[in-house]
Amino acid sequence: MTGFNAGGRRILVVEDDDKIAAILIDFLRAAGYSTARCADGLAVAPEVRAYPPAAIILDLMLPGRDGIEVCKELRAFSAVPIIMVTARVDEIDRLLGLELGADDYVCKPFSPREVIARIKALLRREDGHRIGREVGGGFVVDEAARRIRLRERELPLTPLEFQLLRVLLAAPERVYSRDQLLDSLHEDFRDVSDRAVDSHIKNLRRKIEAVAPGLQCIGTVYGVGYRYEPE
Repeated sequence: MTGFNAGGRRILVVEDDDKIAAILIDFLRAAGYSTARCADGLAVAPEVRAYPPAAIILDLMLPGRDGIEVCKELRAFSAVPIIMVTARVDEIDRLLGLELGADDYVCKPFSPREVIARIKALLRREDGHRIGREVGGGFVVDEAARRIRLRERELPLTPLEFQLLRVLLAAPERVYSRDQLLDSLHEDFRDVSDRAVDSHIKNLRRKIEAVAPGLQCIGTVYGVGYRYEPE
């Protein structure tokens, strides 16, 4: 893992066991990261909203709210890299954690050095994904990674939402009918109905608002469709 600079980036450790948390924090700080800790699942989302970390180490078994529910909650508004930590070794729990949006997992007992190596790998990947095409209005589109950032924060988009927003951003002020937007989705989303487009646009607006409060950049042209309206 040579050549990687931690740069003091902040890692949130979500772990109720004081001893395990202390070990992880010691190793993270030795590797050049700053740290914060939550010991209760209910405290995680408010912490992430107030102080977005570079990555999260998330224990599965937590008081207040378990790691699976925390992961669901976080993925509604954040794409921060998450490493799930679990003492459960059955495959269903592992897969469930990843399907909910976790980026990796480790099983207890684990080596703290392994966790640090995985953090470095995740952040290196995130650094690579930060390369993209600026399209104005604070948006950056990364076609290769199929990700869109707004004001340096990644929008947690589904593949269909990415495609819709990419099309709108590519032609500011152009009005697209629902049929035209459906055509832009190609065969990958052939089961999407024209009225379902309205629901996905609503979700896009909500996610943009979560990252940039007050920003209303997807306009409705009544009786026609939608357009991207730069600030």
